[in-house]
Amino acid sequence: MLDTLYYGNSVQDWGISLLIIIGALLINKLISMIIKKIIRKVTAKSRTRLDDILVTAFEKPVYMGIILFAIWISLDRLTLSDTFHKTLKNVYEVLITLNVTWFFARLFTGLLEENLAGKDDDQQRTPFNIDRKLLPVIKRGILIFVWVIGGVVGLHNIGVTVTTLIGTLGIGGIAFALAAQDTIKNIFGGITIFTDKTFQIGDVISFDQMEGTVVDIGLRSTRLETYDKRIVTIPNYKLIDALITNISSEPARRIVMEIGLTYDTTPEKMQKAVKILRKIPHKVPDVEENSLNVAFANFADSSLVIRFVYFIRKGADIFGTRSTVNFEILRSFNEAGLNFAFPSRTIYIENHAETPEVKALINEQR
Repeated sequence: MLDTLYYGNSVQDWGISLLIIIGALLINKLISMIIKKIIRKVTAKSRTRLDDILVTAFEKPVYMGIILFAIWISLDRLTLSDTFHKTLKNVYEVLITLNVTWFFARLFTGLLEENLAGKDDDQQRTPFNIDRKLLPVIKRGILIFVWVIGGVVGLHNIGVTVTTLIGTLGIGGIAFALAAQDTIKNIFGGITIFTDKTFQIGDVISFDQMEGTVVDIGLRSTRLETYDKRIVTIPNYKLIDALITNISSEPARRIVMEIGLTYDTTPEKMQKAVKILRKIPHKVPDVEENSLNVAFANFADSSLVIRFVYFIRKGADIFGTRSTVNFEILRSFNEAGLNFAFPSRTIYIENHAETPEVKALINEQR
C-alpha cells in the first residue's frame, strides 16, 4: 500500500513530505516557548530596548521562514514536472524576499515607535522635535518604501527587468495619476496641515461660514464637529486653499458692545455709565482689565452711544461670561437710573390756530 503511486510519487513519499511540514510546525511551537520563557526574560533585564525590538521583529518572520523551508523541502524531494519545480523556485525566491522585507518592515516600525514616539504621551513633540501627529505619516512612508524595495528585489530575482516593467506601466500610471489627482492633493494637503500647524485636533476653527471643533485630521480629509453635533468631512486640499480662523489660538475673545442711552441722559449720567463699565472687570473674574476700552462714541438717531470693548480670558466660558457681563450692566444701569434707548421718533406739532392769518381764514370761511 505504501508503494502505491499518486502523481508519480508513492504514498510513503507523500507521507514523509507531510511529516516534514508537521515537524516544522512543532519546531515553531518549540521556538515560541523558548522566546517567551527564556529570551524575553533575558532581554527584559537589559538596559536597552534594542534587543526587545529585534526579538519582536524577528519572531514572526522566523516562523514563516521555517514553514516556507519545510514546504520547499517536502515538495522538492517529490518527483514532479520540471515546469512545477521551475515555478516553485521562482515563487520561493519572491516569497523569501518578501519574508526578509517583512522582517525589516517590523524592525523599522519598532525602532520608529521606540525612538520617535517617546514615552510621554502628554508631550506634543517627540525627542527628535517631530510633531507626534506626523508619526503615522512617517511610519506609513517608511513601510511603503521598504515594501517597494522588497518587491523590486523579488521581481529582479526571478528575472523581471524592472525598467521594462516601469515602461510598460507608464501609460497606465499616467492614467491612474490623473484619476487620483484629487486624492494626491488631499494627501499633500494633510501633510501641509501637519507641518504648518494650521490647527490641531481639539481646536475650534471657522471655515467657509462654518464653525466647529476639529475631531480628526487624516491624510485625505479632516472631520469637524459643528455646534449642532454634526460631523462634517472636509477634503484637505480645500482647507489649505481657504481662509481659516483658528478660534482656539486666540489669546482672548474680543467682545464689542454698543450701548445706547436715551437723549435725556445728562453728561454727568453719561460719565457715570462709563465708570460703571470700567468696573466690570472687578465684578466679572474672566474679563481682562488691561484691554478694556470704553468711550462715548456717537450721537445716533435714537440714542447716545457708548462703545464698550472688552476681552474674555482664553479658556473661559465665552457665553457664560458674556451673560454675566450683560446681567451686571443691566443691574448697575437700573440702579443708577440710566435708561436704555430703543428706536423711537419724537413728533413736534406746532399750533397755528391763534395766528392772524389763520383767524382771517377761519372768518372768511364762516
